[in-house]
Amino acid sequence: MRKVRGVVVMLLSSLWYSEDSWLRLFARLLLNFLGFIFCGAAAALAFGGVWWILMCKDYGYLFQEFFLSLPGCLAVAAAIILLPTGVLAISVSAKCSRYKQGTLMYLLLVLLCLEMSLAVLAHIYSIWTASELKSSIGYLVYHYNATHSQAPGNSTMDVVQRKLQCCGAQNYTDWLKEAAASWHLPAEKAYVPESCCKEEYSHCRGDLGHLEQFFQEGCLKKLEDQLHFVMLYMFWCCIVVSVLELLAGVSNGILMRHQPFHNLRFLESSNFL
Repeated sequence: MRKVRGVVVMLLSSLWYSEDSWLRLFARLLLNFLGFIFCGAAAALAFGGVWWILMCKDYGYLFQEFFLSLPGCLAVAAAIILLPTGVLAISVSAKCSRYKQGTLMYLLLVLLCLEMSLAVLAHIYSIWTASELKSSIGYLVYHYNATHSQAPGNSTMDVVQRKLQCCGAQNYTDWLKEAAASWHLPAEKAYVPESCCKEEYSHCRGDLGHLEQFFQEGCLKKLEDQLHFVMLYMFWCCIVVSVLELLAGVSNGILMRHQPFHNLRFLESSNFL
């Protein structure tokens, strides 16, 4: 009976050891794979952050807030940390080291905090920029001075229209409304600013009799779409990378579980007896 019980115990222990070995192997392979993914994700996240910072530089005059570029800065910071994290994950998967594993866990925790903050900011900014743009562009259109081309507000609206290849807030008809409201021009003499004209028409002067010579689409929707796309891009980058970091943390935890703190064994109670 004792022999049978001993055989059963040996079989169970060998089965557990085999499953444990497979689990460690899987954790190593997964961590190695995620390390390479993190290096690529760092480039993608940095791209989104730089893209947003450049857009803030190009269209920052439409917003009054100085913290507009904050999501971009957070994305670049996360990318800078994510790159060595990926390299460290590859190193840990090749050769386990308690110090490297602890550092990896710490970096993953910092990245999770950064990316969750960035995802929340991206969602908030996508809503906030839409309302802010509507009021800013509406203000620029209303205060556009058709009689003085060098008026302070004119250059801003002209730059936006040339850069985005658009005309007015919603479309070119916005200028018809403002011609009567603030330019004090009769409807038959209304025209659009020359910045609405397409580049191929060098002699265009905004005459409404030649609609084919200027852009038909409004600036508001174009700019909203661009800003919303960048925010959405960074949001989903953060969500996907955060999920992968959780997997990396679990894999690293499995490897850490099978490597005890040898240097701390002096704390065992037997050493004090």
